[in-house]
Amino acid sequence: MKSYVISENRDSYLGMKLVGIDGVYLRTKEEIETAFKQALKDKAIGIIFLSEQAALMIEALVLEAKKKHFVPLITVIPDRYGYQREEGLITRYIKESVGL
Repeated sequence: MKSYVISENRDSYLGMKLVGIDGVYLRTKEEIETAFKQALKDKAIGIIFLSEQAALMIEALVLEAKKKHFVPLITVIPDRYGYQREEGLITRYIKESVGL
């Protein structure tokens, strides 16, 4: 299985391409939605990485897909400035556990 990135952020997209992950760099909600639906249909894709802003543009669709599909794994990644909306859940748990 392969990984696939859908990003509205050029830096995030290029970073993923540099480590060998295929994907697309798109700007509009409609383009991102279409690419996401196509990626869900591709049985060769095991992980879909969505940049945070792209995921927020199609949030309802992402939540629905996470409920329906066991594969591919859908994960939201921050851009180079970190999470904009709220701190990542795992990061928050780690900080709380070590007392930060």
